[in-house]
Amino acid sequence: MSGGRLARRPGLDHYGEVNDGSKQSERSTGAEVVVNRLLAEGVDVCFANPGTSEMHFVAALDAAPAMRPVLCLFEGVATGAADGYARIAGRPAATLLHLGPGMANGLANLHNARRAFSPVVNVVGDHATYHRPLDAPLESDIDALGHWVHGSVHRPESAADLDAAVGAAVHNAVHPATGHAGQVATVILPADYSWSSVEQNPLPDSAMPEDATIDTDVAGVAKLLRSQGESAVLLLGGSVTDADGLTAAARVQAATGARALVETFPARLTRGRDVPAIERLGYLAEQATQQLAGATHLVLVGAKSPVSFFAYPGKPSVLVPEGAEVHTLAVADLQALADELGGAVAPAPQPDPPELPTGTLNPLNMAQVIAALLPENAIISDEANTSGLFLPAATAAAPRHDVLTLTGGAIGQGLPVAVGAAIAAPHRPVIALQADGSAAYTISALWTMAREQLDITVVILNNHAYAILQLELQRVGTQANGERSRSLLDLSRPDIDFASIAQGFGVPATRAGTAEELATQFRAALAEPGPHLIDAALPAWSPA
Repeated sequence: MSGGRLARRPGLDHYGEVNDGSKQSERSTGAEVVVNRLLAEGVDVCFANPGTSEMHFVAALDAAPAMRPVLCLFEGVATGAADGYARIAGRPAATLLHLGPGMANGLANLHNARRAFSPVVNVVGDHATYHRPLDAPLESDIDALGHWVHGSVHRPESAADLDAAVGAAVHNAVHPATGHAGQVATVILPADYSWSSVEQNPLPDSAMPEDATIDTDVAGVAKLLRSQGESAVLLLGGSVTDADGLTAAARVQAATGARALVETFPARLTRGRDVPAIERLGYLAEQATQQLAGATHLVLVGAKSPVSFFAYPGKPSVLVPEGAEVHTLAVADLQALADELGGAVAPAPQPDPPELPTGTLNPLNMAQVIAALLPENAIISDEANTSGLFLPAATAAAPRHDVLTLTGGAIGQGLPVAVGAAIAAPHRPVIALQADGSAAYTISALWTMAREQLDITVVILNNHAYAILQLELQRVGTQANGERSRSLLDLSRPDIDFASIAQGFGVPATRAGTAEELATQFRAALAEPGPHLIDAALPAWSPA
């Protein structure tokens, strides 16, 4: 490993000045400062797997042609690539990781880098500083993960400290106090520091959901709903998202006019033609805000008070309407509440069997095929993501089934969850509806399906993109539209051949480009024992 200060690379010589002597724009974001400081310290390769909190870093790459972004489909690949890079080049690369779960995915190869004394600089996005206390689904102890690999951890106190934090991280990676050749250094990049030119939205004390909740008994909730029903919302989670809980909630809704919603990502949700179809709270904050609009009372039954998954510039983090009171009702009391109110739900009319659609495959007719052919008592492991927009409506009248959703938001859950479900219930058919980008995180689960001969039908929804991040790139307020930022969200060049990958893992696989082909292949897969994969070609997705 070479000693002394690293040779400078094209880009910024130091904060605020570029090689030609002109001044950096006064409106540089914190993310741009981080990228430019890395370049100034000689770090010009970034192995990345970004998420919403890192979108401003992604956008900053368009203005930094000296930084080479390399998209990796799993954080363990990114950290392992940085280790290999350091062993050959004798200097560090950066990794870009998404919050604590993203860093946790990469810890195994960071351990290897530690044992090799390789210098690695992790840039780990974090929730906005004002969003962290809300305990959103992806909140975790990133500092502890950084210390787990016996490296240095650099959490800046403000956006103004970013430049110094990155410089110190690179120095500590190359010149660790242990005297070894190198070590792992981690810079934690809060989202609001990353967009530092945007004014923050500090939360009023009364907006903290945990502090605002009121424990209420059955009689109290019944009285409330009798008088305020049309302006009240029941938010359901935990064990009350089974058929009995949903039926009880529908009875409450019928008796009082209160609106019932299911939490965004329930662990297990029963659905089907004989189960009340209660809408889920939207993933996007804009959707959830619209669903909750006008509510003056929110009754939580097994669910947490809703907050947005991420912080966004100029948008609130707390989703409870301003001025609304939040109440909690014990899960065990929901049936008693329905009995107290005396509501009844009329049996849903039995629909005619749906007709199978035709034509070139798209998200709508894909959902219609699955709904038309879904077997009795099925389990759906749902990580369809953007391609699954039409699935809830299409499957509402299907035979009764359970849906397992992406509870914590860290993608790559779908295939492993399908394995566990099939082992737990070998008599039930399991269908994994799997987006292509997140499938690549844990595609090796196919091998386990083959070895155990599990009856799982995997449908890869293949649109060759991290489509959700194409949407998020716009939603976070950045104007990025360059080739470099697009390259981190695109899964083409080359296209991923999931059928060949599946066959390599021992799983029979086919490809479907039309609704007719999907129907034929899906029916055949369900009829045959063991796992099967269908690579379903969907059109390229666009945020428009």
